[in-house]
Amino acid sequence: MRVSVPRAASTLAKVKPRTSSTHPTPYSWINPATPGPSTSGVLAGKSIAIKDNISYDAAPTSCSSSILRDYDPPYTATCVTSLLSAGAQIAGQTKMDEFGMGSLTTHLPPFYTPVHNPASPTPDEPPRSAGGSSGGSAAAVAEGSCWAALGTDTGGSVRLPASYCGVVGLKPSYGLVSRRGVIAYADSLDCVGVLARDVNTAEEVFGVISHPDEGDMTCALPSSRQAAKETLDSHLAKLASLPSTSAPSPLSGLRIGLPAESPLTPAKSLISHLTSLGASIQTVSLPNIDLALPAYYVLASAEASSNLGRYGGGWFGSVQEREKREGESGAERRIRVRTEGFGKEVKKRILAGTYALSADEFDNTYLKALYLRQLLRQDYQNIFRIPHPLHAASGPRPNADGVDLLIHPTAIRTAPVLGSKPAKGETEYQQDRLTVPASLAGLPAMSVPAGKGDDGWPVGVSVTGQWGMEGLVFRLGRAIEEWTAGQ
Repeated sequence: MRVSVPRAASTLAKVKPRTSSTHPTPYSWINPATPGPSTSGVLAGKSIAIKDNISYDAAPTSCSSSILRDYDPPYTATCVTSLLSAGAQIAGQTKMDEFGMGSLTTHLPPFYTPVHNPASPTPDEPPRSAGGSSGGSAAAVAEGSCWAALGTDTGGSVRLPASYCGVVGLKPSYGLVSRRGVIAYADSLDCVGVLARDVNTAEEVFGVISHPDEGDMTCALPSSRQAAKETLDSHLAKLASLPSTSAPSPLSGLRIGLPAESPLTPAKSLISHLTSLGASIQTVSLPNIDLALPAYYVLASAEASSNLGRYGGGWFGSVQEREKREGESGAERRIRVRTEGFGKEVKKRILAGTYALSADEFDNTYLKALYLRQLLRQDYQNIFRIPHPLHAASGPRPNADGVDLLIHPTAIRTAPVLGSKPAKGETEYQQDRLTVPASLAGLPAMSVPAGKGDDGWPVGVSVTGQWGMEGLVFRLGRAIEEWTAGQ
């Protein structure tokens, strides 16, 4: 059975259909691919799916948008090339909220089938959202259709679906993974992330795709990576040298912070488990965290309005975009193409971003959002005792009484029922409330499964660290994973 949605025949021509189904639920896929022969490499034979905004020259890359329905990228994204060089097999492309704008993977073209969350505790449960915008990648991993998947995370688009679907979702430090070939939503926020069934798999994939790239000016240089490595090694050496009254444990000497402003806290039994492994827990304050969500939507929408201005001129994608109607001016064609090609949510964010960048609102809206972002970044630096590797010499002195990592629930709730109305006082945008802060600060954050909610659906706990400290994030993630396995 071919796992796909109805599309024009030409859009499937480059990707051979599977001869047998390995997908219990086909809702997450757009273009499944037939794996090629195994090659040598650390990922030899591993099946990895990619989100539909990551360029892959073997198939159309549409960002789940009508305006790019027939777009065949002329090259493959650096992150995908890295996977292929390591021997991985591209399983296929996964659905997403159009251009990454959404938290439920429900902002889709009318010819797409919906993405269902495969983590249902019972067969008769009504279908629930897989989260967004990388919901297709999370669902593909959760249902066992692939070994791992790539997504993109702008304000939580990897971590939120990971929490909803009960898988691991990593957003790396901004700049550690090349964005070359990733179709942009908000350049200062977009990160290529990893979805996997366990922390070790996420770390293995991250190790392959994290490297310098001269084709991406925002990708961290070798010197920056070396500075981060030296900072991490130095901190781990200090932790190892601390006196201990018992045998060393994975978290010995580690300080973990619980944000006082978070509306939810991790399970008490999880906190007890972490302290039993040698960690100390303390409450920390991020005074400006409640301002993160409005600042994020101003900045992300402003950058989106600029990035999406390139569509409608006849250079990409759909037949409608290239069509020239008699008597139609260039401006009229662009209006028609954008009206027909963009979905409702994308139009809304383009307009919001254009308004924020207008002459009357630039100072009061866009510049204020930039200021709030800087305040939040300073909040994080004030609570970490590990110095920022890139600002160790010129930045403020680290807080000697600070923490190494933060933990808090990834989402404010479990996966919502598809098509249901939000609870009173709740909107789709508020789903990102706990994930946006780390994105604005450019810090690594990973959602790890942490049991089930009262309704039996998965919940996740997020781990956030200093820039470049993925090694510590993975270490704490494995401890949370160990606790979850014992539940």
